[in-house]
Amino acid sequence: MSNLDRQAPLSVCGGRGFVVAEPVRELLSPRRVQLGESTEVRRLLPNLGRRMVGAWAFVDHYGPDDIADESGMQVPPHPHMGLQTVSWLHEGEVLHRDSLGSLRTIRPRELGLMTSGRAISHSEESPRSHARYLHGAQLWVALPDAHRHVEPHFQHHTGLPTVTAPGLTATVILGELDGTASPGTAYTPIVGADLALDAGAETRLPLDPDFEYAVLSMSGEAEVDGVPVLPGSMLYLGCGRTQLPLRAASDAGLMLLGGEPFEEEIVMWWNFVGRSHGEIEAARLDWMEGSRFGEVLGYDGGSLPAPALPPGALKPRGRVR
Repeated sequence: MSNLDRQAPLSVCGGRGFVVAEPVRELLSPRRVQLGESTEVRRLLPNLGRRMVGAWAFVDHYGPDDIADESGMQVPPHPHMGLQTVSWLHEGEVLHRDSLGSLRTIRPRELGLMTSGRAISHSEESPRSHARYLHGAQLWVALPDAHRHVEPHFQHHTGLPTVTAPGLTATVILGELDGTASPGTAYTPIVGADLALDAGAETRLPLDPDFEYAVLSMSGEAEVDGVPVLPGSMLYLGCGRTQLPLRAASDAGLMLLGGEPFEEEIVMWWNFVGRSHGEIEAARLDWMEGSRFGEVLGYDGGSLPAPALPPGALKPRGRVR
């Protein structure tokens, strides 16, 4: 999914200076962003005062939207570099096309994982014949310096492993949870998991104290460590936890996001993650005038033009490892 903000700011993210080294309960409110004509998303990351959670650098939650008489999601071809996109659905379908020739329909609880590496472009759209409701999340993972120029590739996994407890089914989307690992390729110590809670469930989820965590509420009524988290909001939890109390008043859907704090400081603008203003500027020019990002074939429409860069140069602060 693209960041369609036409006034996209340059953001410095990462670095341990942004990490809370102890357990906290920091409720993050979303910023509403229009994505195309019929899809509005709630943007949780980057957020004012909270740029990343582990390597997770971007989180949008959308739906559930009734698109029975609408075209649904329509995101034209656009570029990415230096990151992975994670597509996750609770309802509906999204058709993925990319400049590698990949063509896949992603359905609920299936992992669509695109590693942009040095450069890729893709489009996302609701199929012409689609389900009535569309509900999901789109997330980005920043690639560390050692892997940010890898060859681009796309993975689609339909059978993901689960961790279960009474009243809880946790699907491991990326990384590892309680000794259970996703088949998706990860480049940093990370976890992404979909938590399905039954009404009345009360349980504790094992965590890694070296990770920082956040929980995104997708649906239902749930409490995370005693804090009610409404759908479309996210609770940042900090580090130092060995377990996470969960309680559900109704059937509820949550997403657990975590990982080792991302030590490198990055520059993120529009759909690019880099390390300097010059690198971002070159990528924008390549998308507008070059061939580096390839071509998405089969999409009915033109590509997404890049917005103008904000004036001035922004450099990442601190040491980049």
